[in-house]
Amino acid sequence: MAEPAIRPAGALAADEIRRLLAADPPLASGLADPMLQIQPNGLDVRLDSLWLPEAAGRLGREERTLPTRREVPFEPAGWAHLPAGAYVVRFCETVHLPLDLMALGFARSSLLRAGCGLLNAVWDAGYRGRSEALLAVLNPAGFSVQQGARIAQLVFFRLGNSTEPYRGAYQGENTGGRTQPPSAPIV
Repeated sequence: MAEPAIRPAGALAADEIRRLLAADPPLASGLADPMLQIQPNGLDVRLDSLWLPEAAGRLGREERTLPTRREVPFEPAGWAHLPAGAYVVRFCETVHLPLDLMALGFARSSLLRAGCGLLNAVWDAGYRGRSEALLAVLNPAGFSVQQGARIAQLVFFRLGNSTEPYRGAYQGENTGGRTQPPSAPIV
């Protein structure tokens, strides 16, 4: 059996992101305004919900305990004022990564300029779900954010070839159930 051809790797540009958003399944679903959310080198994702961790977490070699958390309510106009601290955020969009793409998430520069950071993990090839991240409000005066605001940009990277799909605990997270990993890349 012949080895699969290695494709050029690198970050995706807007035209390729648009093409993959039109695929089945789409690269991401739940976008409010693709024209606004597609950037030259990534895709802006929006804030769905916020939580405040209320207990200690624990991570060992074979143990993982997530802290309990309390949902932070939004005011009727959709705003929440956050005192300095750490918050868990969930994004609105559901990501569907094929086996030849991975993604990294970065805070939008307006978030950084307001004294906040967004910490993320790697979105592995084959991941499906509505991901969560850590919003660190470092500004001593706090930060106000509106539900649906674009807070992060996902940058997608084409891998040289397809890889094993993500099979971790967060596959299918926040989508109503675990999903099956994809069997092939989107071409």
